Amino acid sequence: MIIEPRIRGFICLTSHPKGCEQNVINQIDYVKSKGKINGPKKVLVIGASTGFGLASRITSAFGSDAATVGVFFEKPAQEGKPASPGWYNSVAFQDQAKKAGLYAKSINGDAFSNEIKQKTIDLIKAELGQVDLVIYSLASPVRTNPNTGVTHRSVLKPIGGSYSNKTVDFHTGKVSTISIEPAVDDDVANTVAVMGGEDWSMWMDALLEAGVLAKGIKTVAYSYIGPSITEAVYRKGTIGQAKDHLEATAFTITDKLKSIDGNAFVSVNKALVTQASSAIPVIPLYISLLYKVMKAEGVHEGCIEQIQRLFAERLYIGKSIPTDEKGRIRIDDLEMLENVQSQVAKLWPEVTTESISQIGDLDGYRADFMNLFGFEVDKIDYKADVNENVTIEGLV
Repeated sequence: MIIEPRIRGFICLTSHPKGCEQNVINQIDYVKSKGKINGPKKVLVIGASTGFGLASRITSAFGSDAATVGVFFEKPAQEGKPASPGWYNSVAFQDQAKKAGLYAKSINGDAFSNEIKQKTIDLIKAELGQVDLVIYSLASPVRTNPNTGVTHRSVLKPIGGSYSNKTVDFHTGKVSTISIEPAVDDDVANTVAVMGGEDWSMWMDALLEAGVLAKGIKTVAYSYIGPSITEAVYRKGTIGQAKDHLEATAFTITDKLKSIDGNAFVSVNKALVTQASSAIPVIPLYISLLYKVMKAEGVHEGCIEQIQRLFAERLYIGKSIPTDEKGRIRIDDLEMLENVQSQVAKLWPEVTTESISQIGDLDGYRADFMNLFGFEVDKIDYKADVNENVTIEGLV
């Protein structure tokens, strides 16, 4: 079939297998260009099909020749309907890993469930023995707790009062003011249940009890802080409460891993165009201004650049891992440079529908968004017929 983008709000309903494949190849080529990392050898990535999780799997495999197990929840194609982009990304990763002679197996299912945890443990026991790195990179808006059966839904709301600020429709370029009502009742608790550290901790408990964690194990979850411009809706809102919980969980996991000299870390990453961030009001406008400034300063990074640097310059430098005063790895250091943030803050009051094309990088934002789904990728003939129904080799 010929696949074209079908956009609805902040999501694209279609994805392109060849575009996704080329995206994966481009990331692999970048990692290879940076040289080998004396990094992990057997890696579990929970949330391995898109964004930072996919970049972590690529960096592990093609930067350190690591065997990888990827866990994700993606939809295969149906007759006349393309698969999800994460499915196509995983097809491409598995194919490239096979060509490179690298071990790679994938598990598709609800990572929050006990069944998928056990299936993953069984695979590691049977084929790898133990893993020396666990990446936790889930970004689901809904989670059913496997022990209670309760389904929790996260919300994006400020706490304590309503919030108003500028935002942008990145498809049309229209800048407007948006107001968000404050969290009520169980909004915070539900958001923490979905996006906090409980499931990460449950994964590590299960892996530790099963004996599949190697001595010196590292586990890393991803977080975000951001600037004062977005803090009311992000870091000081419901999501921020979840991120606080995630960061606190790192310390409790580290305590549990002491018997095998293990450590848990939270890496604070840069603001990037992802399916999740596109849904957050204010964030697309901030990212558009941020991209403009960081590209002009020569310090812009995408997912793969961020994670390659995390591995090469933080996690595997042969000495203690540098962290901030709260024990977090800061790979958002370039975003938070004073000269970068001061320029973004100066542009913020000036941004309008008329000015954004000049003072922001909305074209770059749109391109990155389309790339997530395999569209507007260089070297791809989008007028050609493609086979949408492709299988993931190595799917367990």
